[in-house]
Formats: sequence, structure tokens, C-alpha cells
Amino acid sequence: MHPLLAADRDALPYLLEMVRQHAVGLLEGISEREVVPSGPLPDPGPLPEQGAGLQAAVDDFAARWEPALSASAGPRYLGFVTGGVTPAALAGDWLTATWDQNAMSSLDGAGQHLERETIGWLRNLFGLSEDHHGTFVSGATMSNTVGFAVAREWLGEQQGISPAEQGTGALRPVRVLSGAAHSSVPKGLSMLGLGRRSLVRVPTSPGREAVDLAALEHTLAEGESNGPCIVVANAGTVNTVDFDDLRAIAALRERYSFWLHVDAAFGAFAALSPGHAHLVDGLDLADSICIDLHKWLNVPYDSAVQFTRRPDLQTRVFQNAAAYLGPLGNTPDMAHLTPENSRRLRALAAWFTLRAYGRDGHREITERCAACARTLGDAVASAPGLRLLAPVHLNVVCFTLAENPTTERLAALAARLSDEVFLTPTVFDGVPALRAAFSNWRTTEADARRVAAALHAALPSL
Repeated sequence: MHPLLAADRDALPYLLEMVRQHAVGLLEGISEREVVPSGPLPDPGPLPEQGAGLQAAVDDFAARWEPALSASAGPRYLGFVTGGVTPAALAGDWLTATWDQNAMSSLDGAGQHLERETIGWLRNLFGLSEDHHGTFVSGATMSNTVGFAVAREWLGEQQGISPAEQGTGALRPVRVLSGAAHSSVPKGLSMLGLGRRSLVRVPTSPGREAVDLAALEHTLAEGESNGPCIVVANAGTVNTVDFDDLRAIAALRERYSFWLHVDAAFGAFAALSPGHAHLVDGLDLADSICIDLHKWLNVPYDSAVQFTRRPDLQTRVFQNAAAYLGPLGNTPDMAHLTPENSRRLRALAAWFTLRAYGRDGHREITERCAACARTLGDAVASAPGLRLLAPVHLNVVCFTLAENPTTERLAALAARLSDEVFLTPTVFDGVPALRAAFSNWRTTEADARRVAAALHAALPSL
């Protein structure tokens, strides 16, 4: 064994304690750390010919790279939709690496059983029936893509063919209907050979991102001669967390043939809150569902789940034929359910946080984040220089400048705030805007008020 490996093996208890103390120090200061550091990025260095061991690697990382990293695990990183990592999820992730399981085969099946238990907990958390079968994937983009792959096979089934066997060329032209599809939707359609142009954007209700039901029915009727299609409904849009009427859309299947996929990447967590659960009424009626976990479940990247009512079609697409994997059977191995043949035991961090805090703990996180969004939304609405662009439906505040809201002026505002809060740009109804997304378990009302104060203080400088 290489002497440095042997030395680190023998000193592992001390080294892990050193890393623990280092991590604790970082997390203790995360709330006051500059949210997006303004300093330069380090220049890339050459690969060392001779290593120096774990201690030296930690020292080098701390000196060169840590100063450039954002406080994305902290309470005022409100860009994108970014969760943090609960204490239990952090422990679960550490043990994931410690055990280093590739939970894809029943030949070594304990990891798969743990994952299935976790899927059952998540299904219960989001109010889904046992008709929905789930599997872990890397994030919302992969979850949507897997859902579309199953939908593509369903379209083939309606035509008496199998695109998984015969290719997408055997399909009639595909239509994918949606009111305000996330950018991952055309990306997934591109990867699956259905093409970005298959996405048909259906008008939304005035001033909203929710699909206009009459327009959706008209579009379905208009294309009925082309055969079944895919409808992508939103349970929480990125800009304003608007929700389609899932039950009403599902009811349209009584008159039209379509696969209903629901993008509920973070909006599914509305199910945890009695005051918001009505927003996801009808979620269980979907044929496939995308839910992200490294957002509001506050587990580390990368983690999401994909649910579908047709696991038989899912295995038809993703089955992996190899003697060492064995037959599909009644309970297919995870290697037959997604594009991946190998991955880490993603379920463990989710298992830990669900086991540690239960439904009640994660409900509290959801409701606290929603309350923080309302606090900031009220502050924006009352500020003379700002304008709220949409009601605060759940956990996102979408706003702009009251006068001359150009992309450049908004970028300047975000830059002035970057030491206190990270906000991401967007465009809503043609108006450049900023958005704040609350999904971190550390964020409190005090943070929301602090962001509001920073906004008010920065306005005069524009």
C-alpha cells in the first residue's frame, strides 16, 4: 500500500475528527458568512505528482477554495430553489459515503430495501396512493426526463408499437402540452428524441402562470386527430409558485386521451401544510410525477424522486440485460428503472431526515419558509421603489423595480445585496424581475426581515 494511504488509514479517527471540527466551524458561521463572495476565483493548479495526505488536502482546500464558495447552505441564499442540509441529512450523507453502497442490484439488496422503505415514506408524505411506484434520481431534470420516457412508451402502446424497441421514428409526431413548462422539459424532450419543438405552449390565465383550462381543452380537441399526447401540468412554477388545477386537468382525460405528467419539483411540499394542501389537490391522479428532494426536503445534492403508475412501461424503457443482474422479476432492481446502472445510496440522507424529524418536522420547515416569503412579500409591497409582480402563493417572492425595471438595474440591485442575500433574475409576463425562494431549514423570520431591510437600504443607490 502507498505509504500516504497507509498513514491516512492508520490516522483515520484523528483525521475524521479534524474534518468534523472543520465542518462544524463552517456551519457555525454560515449565517454571517458573505452569501456570495466578491473575491477572485483561484487559478487552477497542476495535478501533484507527489501527494501530501488528507491533512494537507484539507488545508489546501480551506486556503484556496473555501473563500470562493457561496453560503448556499445558509439562511439567506434565496436564489434558484435551494435547500440546505438538515443535521440528520448531513449525518446520512456522511454514512452514505462511509458505506459506499451501489444500491442497484438485489444480489446485494439491503440498500435497495432501504430505498424502497424511503420511497414508501415519501409517497405517504406527499399523499400519494400505493399505485405510484417511485425511484431515486439525481434531480428534477432527470425526474422529468424519466417521466417523459415512460410517457413516450405509453404513446407507443396506444399505437401498438414500442419506441424502446423500435425507436422514436416509429411514433407519430408527438405533442407535449403545457402552460408554463420549466426549462428542464424541452431539455428532456430533446434528450429523448421527441424534440424541443414537440412542446406546445398553451395560453395561461391572465396575470398567472397557471394554464387556462379552456385553452388547454381547445388545444386537446384541435389535435385529437393526431392521437394521444402528453400534458405537463405544474404544481409550483419557478417564477411565482403558481399551480395548475390538477384535478380539473385530470378530468379532461374522460374526453381526451393523454398522459398526465406533473412537475411538482418543490410544489409537492404544499401537501405538508394544511393551509396549502389544496394547491396539490389531484396530484395522485397523475400518471407520472417529478419531485425534487435537494430543494425543500433539505437533503444534499443530488437527490430527487420520480413516481409513475406504470412501472411496467418504465422497465420496458430502462431494463438492462446482463447475466450478472438477473431477471426483472415482479420487483425490478433499480438498474432497470432509470438511465443509471450505478449510483450512490441516495435514499440514505432522505431516510435519515425523515426518520429524525418526521412529517411534523418537515411540515414546520415548509410552513416557516412560507411565512418568511409572506413577510418579504409584504415588505416589497409596502416599499415605494419596488413592485410585487404576483401574489405570494407559497415560498417565492417575485418582484421588480417600481420604475424603469431594466435587466441592468435589477442586476445592479442584486449585486449590491450579494453580501447579505443571493437572488436570481427572471422575467415574468415580459417584465424583468428578481425572485427570492425560501426553502432552507435554517431560514427564519429574522432573515426575511434582514433581507427586506437590505433591499430598502440598497434602493436609494440605484
